[in-house]
Amino acid sequence: MQRRVNLVVAVGGLVLLVGLGSVAAQERQVVEMVAERFTFTPSRIEVAVGTTVEIHIRSEDTDHGFHIMGGDTVIIPKRRRGEAVVVFEADEPGEYRFECSKLCGAGHNFMMGEIIVTAPEGPDGSDGDSVGDVNDDGAGDDDS
Repeated sequence: MQRRVNLVVAVGGLVLLVGLGSVAAQERQVVEMVAERFTFTPSRIEVAVGTTVEIHIRSEDTDHGFHIMGGDTVIIPKRRRGEAVVVFEADEPGEYRFECSKLCGAGHNFMMGEIIVTAPEGPDGSDGDSVGDVNDDGAGDDDS
């Protein structure tokens, strides 16, 4: 994930030189998260495609880790020592799971959550793709 963040910064600089409009249109969302007692609060984050998510994580009880599965970034918010920050670029729709990456006790394996990235809705209320958007009015069924 760190490589992806650095690449976005490098590409973002290039895009800034080429066209300011697309860079300025990107949304930014800040999420304050607490890691404690084998849970992340919030454990579910929902954002639209194109959003830059800045997650500020603090730990109240012990050292915890934060890792978005499939990525390289692992951060450790230290107990009562401020916050750790991770930046997630929501480029593609999907579910991105995160977990505690530092053994923190008996409930460690249950300490996880997800970032849900949704596609923007089209003008007709669809999600912009054609999969699953067909109305099933029975037309074409051959029950005679």
